[in-house]
Amino acid sequence: MSAWVYIMSNRKDGVLYIGVTSDLSRRIIQHREGKGSAFCRRYGLTRLVYAEEHDSIGDAIAREKAMKAWKRAWKIELIEGVNPAWDDLFGVVV
Repeated sequence: MSAWVYIMSNRKDGVLYIGVTSDLSRRIIQHREGKGSAFCRRYGLTRLVYAEEHDSIGDAIAREKAMKAWKRAWKIELIEGVNPAWDDLFGVVV
């Protein structure tokens, strides 16, 4: 079973939300419909700007926890390493 760690944003260099899920497509749709996290709903985070797949949910949760402890600059560097324009990757990844 695969699992995902993902980052949502509202715009380039905007607010960031890091999450974990076993069904990336379903979870992103929930966020976009306002049924995901209250944080995403409050800040209008509908853009999937980063996603990485893991072999297990345990690995994904460990990575999510580590990333949440990072400095903001490290998170931005990670995003811009694969998505410099901060495009919505929903159609590409899912």
